[in-house]
Amino acid sequence: MQLAEMRGLPQALAMLLRVVQAQLSALWLCLAPFSCWLRGGLLPGRSPPLLEEGAGEPDGAEVPTVPISVNYHFTRQCNYRCGFCFHTAKTSFVLPLEEARRGLAMLKEAGMEKINFSGGEPFLQERGEFVGKLVQFCKQELKLPSVSIVSNGSMIRERWFKRYGEYLDILAVSCDSFDEEVNVLIGRGRGKKNHIENLQRLRKWCQDYAVAFKLNSVINRFNVDEDMNEQVKALNPVRWKVFQCLLIEGENTGEDALREAEKFIISNEDFEQFLDRHREVSCLVPESNQKMRDSYLILDEYMRFLNCRNGRKEPSKSILDVGVEHAVKFSGFDEKMFLNRGGKYVWSKADMKLEW
Repeated sequence: MQLAEMRGLPQALAMLLRVVQAQLSALWLCLAPFSCWLRGGLLPGRSPPLLEEGAGEPDGAEVPTVPISVNYHFTRQCNYRCGFCFHTAKTSFVLPLEEARRGLAMLKEAGMEKINFSGGEPFLQERGEFVGKLVQFCKQELKLPSVSIVSNGSMIRERWFKRYGEYLDILAVSCDSFDEEVNVLIGRGRGKKNHIENLQRLRKWCQDYAVAFKLNSVINRFNVDEDMNEQVKALNPVRWKVFQCLLIEGENTGEDALREAEKFIISNEDFEQFLDRHREVSCLVPESNQKMRDSYLILDEYMRFLNCRNGRKEPSKSILDVGVEHAVKFSGFDEKMFLNRGGKYVWSKADMKLEW
């Protein structure tokens, strides 16, 4: 009630109204902490209804990154010397097997569904036994939907497939050219051993032991004009990942780098022309420099996430020391770009229709 209205009332009534207003104000102050329950029609002690995802969160609230797909480069050592390599042999360190298993179990607990083992060359360590034991552990013990390896293929033997093939979903083999002279120029040549013949042999073993076969190619100055249509279609991989050659400071460019990849670099236009030439290859998955840089969760030999947003690999602390949730905050991972580049696909061989 306004004061103007109160002036015409008897003085005693006015005083009574002031007392009632004061008591109501005091009562409201007492009930203020319970106002959220009162507005929601709930009583103290009862849980509020579940909110929809994102509702009620303060602006700028950090959403934890789920490491759904992780690339574990457990070794930097390699028997090839590819001139554009962006994960070079700067250390010879490899975690003990049990420590690697512990880290993988932590990643599974944090939400990992796919693990990809890479290097360096994964089959150098104990002639493939080390990566084989990790593959078996991830599939048999952790029951991950997808376990894969990226390899140059030069050290894989059929006995490895006999022992570990059932636990492996995808084998990705690097092949940048179907011209052996070009492979030598790039750094994939190994004397009398023919990279292309070995590729054909690996393809057959994948068929024999029910492992999905994938092809990886880095498009660079030495192979950008090549026509690979016929050879790729004959191999019939489940996916053909086509990468644009990428510079990473400290790895393949700069003063402290072990490679000088500048001579391998191609323009975006050159890359697009290569893609256009192979547009009829249905399994082709292109990855430009822009798509590659922030769309991978990369774990190094110490199980540190590598952030490549500034053009070089900046490591987090190891997940073994600080846990996955803390370490992954420093990964620079762009989940939208991961999805945009087709990072989530049918990656378990149990769900694939393998047509050989």
